[in-house]
Amino acid sequence: MDVVIAVHSTQRPIARAVRSVLDHNGEGTRLTVVCHNIAASEIRPLLDQAHREQVVFLEHKDAHRSASGPFNAGIAAATGEFVSIMGSDDVLSPGAVSSWYWLAKCTGADAVITRLERGDDRVIVPTPPTRPLRRKNLDGVADRLCYRSAPLGIVSKEAIERLGLRLEEGAPVGGDVGFVTRLWFQGTIAYDRSGPAYVIGEDAQDRVTYAPRPIAVELRFLRTIVKASWFERLTLEQRRSAVVKYLRIHLFGAVWNRQDPDFWTAKERASLAKAATRLLRAAPGAESVLSLADRDLLDAILDADSATDRMLALAVARRKHGRLRTLLTRDLAQVLAREAPVRVMGASLIGR
Repeated sequence: MDVVIAVHSTQRPIARAVRSVLDHNGEGTRLTVVCHNIAASEIRPLLDQAHREQVVFLEHKDAHRSASGPFNAGIAAATGEFVSIMGSDDVLSPGAVSSWYWLAKCTGADAVITRLERGDDRVIVPTPPTRPLRRKNLDGVADRLCYRSAPLGIVSKEAIERLGLRLEEGAPVGGDVGFVTRLWFQGTIAYDRSGPAYVIGEDAQDRVTYAPRPIAVELRFLRTIVKASWFERLTLEQRRSAVVKYLRIHLFGAVWNRQDPDFWTAKERASLAKAATRLLRAAPGAESVLSLADRDLLDAILDADSATDRMLALAVARRKHGRLRTLLTRDLAQVLAREAPVRVMGASLIGR
C-alpha cells in the first residue's frame, strides 16, 4: 500500500502530513514524498527526525504549478496493490489507510472513497451526495459520484493501468477531475462512509492572493474531458450526470469567484459562453434538472452580450439555497429527478 504526498514549498505543513501517515497509518504503508520543483534536501529537514529515514523522497521537475505532475510521478513509482494521494496541507485520521484497504479487499472494489472533513473543527464535507447507507458497488449516476472531484481514499494500481488513468498535467485547476470521472463510471467503487476521515487542511502559510485566471485557462480541463474518446463513449445518462456537476460547480463557480465586473471583457464573456455551449453539446438535456436560478444564470452566460452586472447578481442569487427559485426546475416533471436540487440537497443533508 502506497501513500503519495506532493509538496512544492518549505512553507507547507509537510511534517504534520507525514506524521499523520507514519504515526497513525504506517503499518504496511510505503510513504513517498514527491518534491515538486524543490530539492529533497530542503524538505527532508522539515520532517520529524524519526521519520526522515522512513520516507521515500522523489524529486519531480516540470514547468507547471499544478500538483498533477508530481502525483502522476508518485503513482507511477508506487509498488503496492493500492495507492493513495494526499495534499501536504492535509492529514489522515488514525486508522484511515487500514480501514480503506480492508474495505477494498472485502468488496473487491477498484477504489474506496473516504469520508471528508475540513479544518481543525472537522466540519463534515457531505460529498458525494450518495444514496443513504450505500457502502459497496456504488453507481456513478445513482450515487452522484462526480461531486467527488478528487481520488481521495485509495485506488488500485491495476485499475489505474487498466483504465489509463492520469491526472492532467499543466491544468492549473481540475487536473484530477478527468481521472475520477472515468474511475467513477468505469470502475467498481466502495465508500468508507463511517470510517476514519481524510481531513482537508486550511492553514497553509504560503497562499497568495487569489488572482483570477482567464476563463479559457481555468476551464481547460473541462474541454479536455468532454473531447476525450472515453467520455464520448459514456452513456447519455452518465454524461448528463457529469455535466450537471461541471455546470454547477465549475462553470457557475468560475462566475461566482470573479465578482469584479472589470474582469469580464468581451473576450472573457465569449470564452465563458463557449465553455457552456461545449458542455451542453456533450450531454444534451443536462440542463433540464437545473433550478430556475441556475437556468437564469446559464441563460446569461450563453448570451455573451447580456449585462455583466446581471450575470454576477444571478451567480449570487443561485447560492441562496432553500428558496423556491433554487429548488424548482423549469420543467416541473424534473423537480424530483435524481440530479434536481430537491433530491441532491436532501442527500447532502442526510450525508451530514
